[in-house]
Amino acid sequence: MIYYQRGGADEAIDDEELRMALNGALGKIGRRQRVCVIPPDFTRFHSRAGRITKYLWEYYGAALVDIMPALGTHRPMSEAEIRTMFPNLPPELFREHKWRSDTVTLGRVPRAFISELMEEDFEYDWPAQVNRLLCKGRHDLIVSPGQVVPHEVVGMANHAKNIFIGAGGSEGIHKSHFIGAVHGMERIMGRIDNPVRGVIDYAMRNFAAELPILYALTVLGSDEEGKSVLRGLFIGDGRECFEKASALSAEINITVLKKPIKKCIAYLDPKKFRSAWLGNKAIYRARMAIADGGELIILAPGIKEFGEDREIDFLIREFGYFGTGKILQELRHAENLRANLSAAAHLIHGSSEGRFKITYAPGFLRRDECESVGFGYAELGPMLEKYNPSKLSPGWNMLNDEEFYYVDNPALGLWVHEDRMEDVKQKRAS
Repeated sequence: MIYYQRGGADEAIDDEELRMALNGALGKIGRRQRVCVIPPDFTRFHSRAGRITKYLWEYYGAALVDIMPALGTHRPMSEAEIRTMFPNLPPELFREHKWRSDTVTLGRVPRAFISELMEEDFEYDWPAQVNRLLCKGRHDLIVSPGQVVPHEVVGMANHAKNIFIGAGGSEGIHKSHFIGAVHGMERIMGRIDNPVRGVIDYAMRNFAAELPILYALTVLGSDEEGKSVLRGLFIGDGRECFEKASALSAEINITVLKKPIKKCIAYLDPKKFRSAWLGNKAIYRARMAIADGGELIILAPGIKEFGEDREIDFLIREFGYFGTGKILQELRHAENLRANLSAAAHLIHGSSEGRFKITYAPGFLRRDECESVGFGYAELGPMLEKYNPSKLSPGWNMLNDEEFYYVDNPALGLWVHEDRMEDVKQKRAS
C-alpha cells in the first residue's frame, strides 16, 4: 500500500512538506511501540534520509529504539559523519552493521530460479541474509528511508536492496554483486527489473514478508544552480512505491546523450569518496556514455585506498581492473577471490573492458599503485588547475578548444549514449 506519493521532474519538496508528508503517512499506519530505522550511510548524504530519520525520532520519541545505517561493505560511520547527517539525534540510538559477522540467514533462493532469471546456468544459490537486529529486535515497525537512483548492482537503488544488501551478510552481498556482474552492468543499470532485483524480491516475498517494513523513498534532481532538490517522495509498505520512485528517477536521473563522450571529467567529493570501492561510481555511471578509444579522468582528492576494508583492498591490489575475462579466469583457481565474489564483481565493474582509458588523479595514491591495478595516473594538482570544478558546468564544456563532458557527482545519476541503452532511447537526448 502507498501512504503518500508526490513526484515530478519540476517538483520541489521542501523540508516542511517532507516532515508533514511523513507524519501524515505515519498517522495512517497507527501507533507503534518499538521502531527501528535503517537509513543509508554518509555516502548517500543527499538522499534526505538523515532528515527523514530526524523527523521519525521527533514523531516517535522514546519508541524509536534503534538506528542502524545500512553500510553494506562500507566502513562504519564516524562520529563526525553521524553528527553531520543525523544532527541532534542521541548517539546511543546508533548501531553498527557488521556485515561479516552479525547476520542471520532467513532462507535461500534456489539456484534454478536464479538461472532462469539470468537465462543461463548459474552455479550458486543465494542466501537471504539480514542483520540479526531486524529479526531479534522485537520491532513493530522498521522504516527504510533512502534515495532511488540508477545503480550498478541492482539497476535502481533502494527498497529491498537496503534490507538484503545494505543490512545484509557477507555471502549474500558477495553473490548478489556477482550475479549483477556476470549478467552485465549494461543490462542492469537504470532498469527496475533484472536478475538481482528478482532475487531480492523473491527473498522478500518468501522469507521476510512478516518484517514490518515501511519504505520512505526519495528521488533527487538538481536545480539550475546545480543544487540538490527533492523531486519525489513515495512512502509505502510494498513494491508499488519503489516502482513509482524508479519511474521518476529514470526520467530525471538518466541523461541520454546523442553523441558518445570522447573525454569525460568526473569529480569526487573528498568528504564522501575516500576509496576506489566507492569512487569507481565515476566509471560505473559514465561508462555507457564514453566512446571507444575515449578517456575518463577522475579527479579524486579524497582517494587514499582501493578497498573499504583491508581484505578487499588486498584483493584489488592483487588482481586489478583488467576486465571480465581476466577475472573469470582468475576465479577458476584463486580461492581468496572466490571467497569474496563482491570484490570480483567490483573488479569487473571498474574496468572499461579495454574500450576506453581510465585515468585517476588521486589525492593520496601513488602512480605505481594506480598503474599496478590497470588505471592511468595523473597528478591531482595540475589536473585541478586545468579542470577546475568551480569553473566547470555539468555537461558539455569547451576549454582551450578542447571539448569534454563534466560530471560533478557521479553518484546522483547515469549517463548513457542513446545507442547503448535501448530502454531509455525514448527519452529526449541531450
